[in-house]
Amino acid sequence: MGKRLLIGVISFLFCFQPSAQVRPGAVMSWTTIEAEDMHTNGILLQQSTDPHLVETESSGRMAVRLETKAHFIETIAPVFSNTLVIRYSLPDNAIGKGLSSSLDILVNGKTVKNCGISSYNNWLYGHYPFSNVPDTGKPRHFYDEVRIKDINISKGDIVQIRRGNEQDDKAAYCIIDLIDFEEAPPVLEAPENIIWVTDPVFKKYLQQDDYTLVFRKCIEQAATTKQTIWIPPGEYKISGDLIFPSNIKMQGAGIWHTILKGDKNLYAQASRRVRLKGKGSNIHLSDFSIDGALNYRSDKEDNDGIVGSFGENSSISNIWIEHTKVGIWVENSTALKVSGCRFRNTIADGINFCVGMANSIMENCTTRGTGDDGFAIWPASFGKQQYKPGNNLIIHCTAQLPFLANGAAVYGGESNSIRHCLFTDITQGAGILISTTFPTENQSRGINNNFSGTTMLDSCVIESSGGFDHEWDWRGAIEICTDKRTIAGLVIKNIVIKESLSNAIRIISKNTNDKKGILKEAELINISTEGKKEKNGLLVVPGASGSLRLIKAGLPVSVPEEGNFSILH
Repeated sequence: MGKRLLIGVISFLFCFQPSAQVRPGAVMSWTTIEAEDMHTNGILLQQSTDPHLVETESSGRMAVRLETKAHFIETIAPVFSNTLVIRYSLPDNAIGKGLSSSLDILVNGKTVKNCGISSYNNWLYGHYPFSNVPDTGKPRHFYDEVRIKDINISKGDIVQIRRGNEQDDKAAYCIIDLIDFEEAPPVLEAPENIIWVTDPVFKKYLQQDDYTLVFRKCIEQAATTKQTIWIPPGEYKISGDLIFPSNIKMQGAGIWHTILKGDKNLYAQASRRVRLKGKGSNIHLSDFSIDGALNYRSDKEDNDGIVGSFGENSSISNIWIEHTKVGIWVENSTALKVSGCRFRNTIADGINFCVGMANSIMENCTTRGTGDDGFAIWPASFGKQQYKPGNNLIIHCTAQLPFLANGAAVYGGESNSIRHCLFTDITQGAGILISTTFPTENQSRGINNNFSGTTMLDSCVIESSGGFDHEWDWRGAIEICTDKRTIAGLVIKNIVIKESLSNAIRIISKNTNDKKGILKEAELINISTEGKKEKNGLLVVPGASGSLRLIKAGLPVSVPEEGNFSILH
């Protein structure tokens, strides 16, 4: 890399360093109250770390089970709120199609809302990539969430959640994990020089209540006129790809107010899902929600959510994505900024920077209930690279409660970084994984995206993480995995690890006779731990090779007596 280009990259990343925010994690506009901290006459579910239990997938590994119609949870509202999000779990039915139920919301003793809930979108079984067949056993993905709008809760009000009184309710219980109290901002004002998706001129493209063709016509017009596509408040059914060429801007009225909704009856067809696909540069998407209807995983099918290539200088901001395969899976982009996004209850990753991603940033985003890595950087080699991958940054992000995999993961590339992030309740894997598990090299394409430069983990907090992975056993809160390839140039510094579920840091290899990976040029600097001493150490698993330098890392170290791994001081 030339000196001039390197300076440009550093300047790009530096300009996104938040100046005021010093605490790790995203700035959240909601306040969360755990069900186990509320007054209840329900059944308190105690902590567990065992796989395939709802307790292990719960925030704080505890929750409250409401069985009878008289059971409730109750709390004092911590802030003014006009919305709630309730994270809940209903049982599945015998054939894996889910059950329906309802919850009543009472404020100061008066019922203000009755909201329908369902287990259609959750419950997976068996071995990866899992199924919807309960008889397979080994359940996971217990939780879903319901959003509730248009309520008025003052700080100090008594808020009670109880089961509804529907006569045909066949659910034996409803488990509540947590409630988010949030004051949703008012509807955004329409910008100037816009194309309204509700303009009567597009009415002829509306197919009953399906807006797919309307949006396509708006994109087509915007490509010519350079106007902003404006999506007023409302719910818009989308049943196919929306492809965005260069120089397109699309804005909604806010994540609580504008929703692109998948058609549950069509979602089994991979081509009929909510899929926003970049195919150019200078694309800007903001201020709306995407709510799909995917309840199974097939890695043979295209991802839905936001996908594709965003070229140069694009942005994706303030978007809430739920019930899709992934939140965002992008390729071949440089100087892409993803900020202020929420990824909830996806079947796979929250966000993945994949093929050809360079000089791009994930900032102030949150994941909860994802079915794979919350935040991932994977410079894969299966496709053509438009940009040399590297110098990507995950900063001030928060990952919580995936039902598979890790809070964040880096699988290769040059000088990628994770800074000032928070990872909590990562009970199915590592808080942060640095690994060569997935391919990043393709000799026929002349691609080598293995680790190079300096991969940096800096100023992160990891809580209650390092859980049981169905393929890798107990991960560390931080896991370093040299899987047949080498990891070189790794700096982990200023990390706080709290209440690790297994080991604070684990180093593991999966090598063959002809393919061996080692760890080299790696440093641990200023690592602190809190919690049980026996779970706060550095564990080097037999078979691992290489070396690691410790600098102000006061944690117990376990290294095989006979092996090829060295601890340096």
